[in-house]
Amino acid sequence: MRRFDFTGGTAVVTGAAGGIGAALAHGLARRGSDLVLLDRDADGLDTVAGELRAVGRTVQTYQVDLADAQATAAVAAEIRDRHPVIRLLINNAGVALGGRFDEVSFDEFSWVIEVNFRAVAQLTHALLPALKAEPGAHLVSVSSLFGLIAPAGQVAYSASKFAVRGFTEALRHELAADGIGVTCVHPGGVRTRIARDARVGSGVDRAQFEDGRRRFERLLTIDPATAAEAILRGVARRRGRVLIGWSARLPDLLARIAPAGHGHLLAAIGRAETRRAAPTTRPRTPA
Repeated sequence: MRRFDFTGGTAVVTGAAGGIGAALAHGLARRGSDLVLLDRDADGLDTVAGELRAVGRTVQTYQVDLADAQATAAVAAEIRDRHPVIRLLINNAGVALGGRFDEVSFDEFSWVIEVNFRAVAQLTHALLPALKAEPGAHLVSVSSLFGLIAPAGQVAYSASKFAVRGFTEALRHELAADGIGVTCVHPGGVRTRIARDARVGSGVDRAQFEDGRRRFERLLTIDPATAAEAILRGVARRRGRVLIGWSARLPDLLARIAPAGHGHLLAAIGRAETRRAAPTTRPRTPA
């Protein structure tokens, strides 16, 4: 399959109001793509769109909550009508939920699945005819580090991201005959708002959750622009899989070496990090 050509094609990006999505939109604009951007954050979406229009790119925006299947279907139909030919679709939008499986309600669990997986499958299904109409089109789905490993406290998120991984990998085989490239992305610790904006399960101790979130956010060190460039390089080269950062590559290696046993090592690392982050008190020296 020949290298992907960004210039002059229409690219659809979800979750484009900030983080990796906004960085992808800017990277695509620099490469000459026209853009269709989706997000539930209308203000952030307008800001990104304004920046891109200022440099001469054609941009259309759709404010939509991907947790709403009917609203997602309506937006997908409008995009398909206005853009019967699409060169690139990037399913980037995602949400997170804090809490063990027995600490979250099933509605809270389902919300994560709806946004992170059902919307990915729904948009891809609706826009696939437009991708097939463009020779050399490409599809990207953003999974996660937690689509490679599944730690405690991330049942909903991991379930959704493993689903994205399986969905995308199967599509890669199905769409090869159509000349459509497919990439599954596994970002590690990228500095986005997903942890800060995560919902808290209704049965979760808030103080404990906030402590865990602060410790987790210290691990988010990769700039979103760096992640976006890695994704777009992968698209250009038609890579089937893109892992971003050692925080994704090392767990991927552990999962391959010890498919069932790596959880014990990750738990030990987590306990060590907790002890390291805990405040210490030194005994006072007697006068």
